[in-house]
Amino acid sequence: MATKIALAGNPNSGKTTLFNALTGSNQFVGNWPGVTVEKKEGFLKGQHREVQIIDLPGIYSLSPYTPEEVIARNYLENERPDAILNIVDGTNLERNLYLTTQLLEFGIPVVIAVNMIDIVEKNGDVIDLEKLSEAFGCRAVMISALKGTDVLKAAQLAVGEARARAVPRRIDLEYFTPDDEDDAESADTAARYAYIDSVIRDCVKIKNRGRLSVSDKIDRVVTNRFAALPIFAVVMFIVYFVSVTSVGAWVTDWTNETLFGDIVPTAVEGFLTAINCADWLQGLVLDGIIAGVGAVIGFVPQMLILFIFLAFLESCGYMARIAFIMDRIFRRFGLSGKSFIPILIGTGCGVPGIMASRTIDGERDRRMTVMTTTFIPCSAKLPIIALIAGALFGGAWWVAPSAYFIGIAAIICSGIILKKTKLFAGDVSPFVMELPAYHLPTVVNILRSMWERGWSFIKKAGTIILLATVFVWFASSFGFEDGRFGMVDMADSVLAKVGSAIAWIFSPLGWGEWKSAVAAITGLIAKENVVGTFGILYGFAEVAEDGAEVWSALSAAMAPLAAYSFLVFNLLCAPCFAAMGAIRREMNSAKWFWIAIGYQCGFAYIVALCVYQLGRLFGSGVFGVGTVVAFVLVAAFLFMLLRREKKSDIIKA
Repeated sequence: MATKIALAGNPNSGKTTLFNALTGSNQFVGNWPGVTVEKKEGFLKGQHREVQIIDLPGIYSLSPYTPEEVIARNYLENERPDAILNIVDGTNLERNLYLTTQLLEFGIPVVIAVNMIDIVEKNGDVIDLEKLSEAFGCRAVMISALKGTDVLKAAQLAVGEARARAVPRRIDLEYFTPDDEDDAESADTAARYAYIDSVIRDCVKIKNRGRLSVSDKIDRVVTNRFAALPIFAVVMFIVYFVSVTSVGAWVTDWTNETLFGDIVPTAVEGFLTAINCADWLQGLVLDGIIAGVGAVIGFVPQMLILFIFLAFLESCGYMARIAFIMDRIFRRFGLSGKSFIPILIGTGCGVPGIMASRTIDGERDRRMTVMTTTFIPCSAKLPIIALIAGALFGGAWWVAPSAYFIGIAAIICSGIILKKTKLFAGDVSPFVMELPAYHLPTVVNILRSMWERGWSFIKKAGTIILLATVFVWFASSFGFEDGRFGMVDMADSVLAKVGSAIAWIFSPLGWGEWKSAVAAITGLIAKENVVGTFGILYGFAEVAEDGAEVWSALSAAMAPLAAYSFLVFNLLCAPCFAAMGAIRREMNSAKWFWIAIGYQCGFAYIVALCVYQLGRLFGSGVFGVGTVVAFVLVAAFLFMLLRREKKSDIIKA
């Protein structure tokens, strides 16, 4: 039976980095039983499955107030791992050692891994490891999870303590007598921090006490009241410009026009012809699967580049600063900075973003966050953005960044709207967060994060999107003619009939043609389906074989202003089925679920309507779109400045 080692530590302590370094590719991701919190397990590299590593959720304490804390406590109490490897941030020992004092009380062998020792040494600080070990009655080791320094040594120490069944010494805490039972928890917290403070004074020597660290100096610029927002805007502009418009666009153009536009269809068609394949099967493979799935996969290069940028921003510590920055804006409109954490997570996928709303204390704020998180463009919406920017705006630089800022503007506007209703009226919940020190992430960790997200997207393309494209091809190729069901022209197909029946709904938005209406509806299954559906309905394979621009048929069918309206609607309307399921679980109410979906669809329709109709008022084409976008953003910014500033409850640790 494998020796079980549990990794426990605060968020941003480097726990996940250590887990990846210890397990490599020998890891498995699922969910903890009964909840949707992610569960990571793996085997220690080079141990032939003899040592199992369990990555507990990042927590600050074991007080059972959040799902993560409940999971960690229940696992330690009920499963009883053989040892606990406690990761603490060496640059912030006081905050991290609070959890250590609680872990020692389970009677399970504990090894303290003081992480980020490279930053500690760079700052000139000294940590006396022997005194720290003696004070807590357990083994301690210095590591750098980022650089891989002594990570295996820490794991081996934990395994040794587990096999020796070393029980840690219980810490003697000096409690003050509480006035009543309600103060008991405060007494416990005060006693723990008093003990930690005495230990730190004895075993830690800080060289530049009172001086600003490098991270503090950077934060004086990037979190500055006036410079923070422009810097954030520039960062996100660079991310989307490089991912969608420049480098990503070059690779995607080759993938769409050459790989899936010429090489793959030609090779497959030649093979199918050689084996005398039936015409309908050739149509399914070429016009259905390759045209649909190939159109989606063609945008993978852009997504991978975006994932690299997001992984870098998360790993270096800037993403946490964005939440700090956005709290200043969100509080002006009745939202908590905590709401931005799920939104940041939602840039990868809306499902974990929605689930991350559990960290928000207030029920009203939590429900509002669930309703608005999917407004931010997720990875599944990136192909739609790239398609509109490339095929209908000639690769215009402003389309992709504007999609991101429209999502943020939609969240802010929703905060204003919803807080005026009885359902969401009330005070904003306080926001307490810890900002990790800046550090350069390793190339390996960035590439691993990129691959995990990218592979998840590719798997979806091979399952859900594949089935959806087959259905779209079948419905667009078959219909009733002369009372008989069979292959017909697309205009007479079942899909055309259904699309024509609902197309009138979207006519005020500028795209009342049945193909666009069908694409928007199939996007509810998975947002990537919008691109796949267009690939089938506008003859992806046929256009490519003619040697013309792959998406030229689409650009001829939809005007730029209508295309931008289409983009806005698909960015803001109800998300994919998987995200809808997450909304249903988090709301835990059919009534609130339908309120959320109804609000998202109604809000998206109104915004898209305003974009198209105002665009026509100000002028047609790209000029009109640019005018509308600029008008909306400037108006939102001026309105924000005129609002009375509310004091932020953020505490920077």
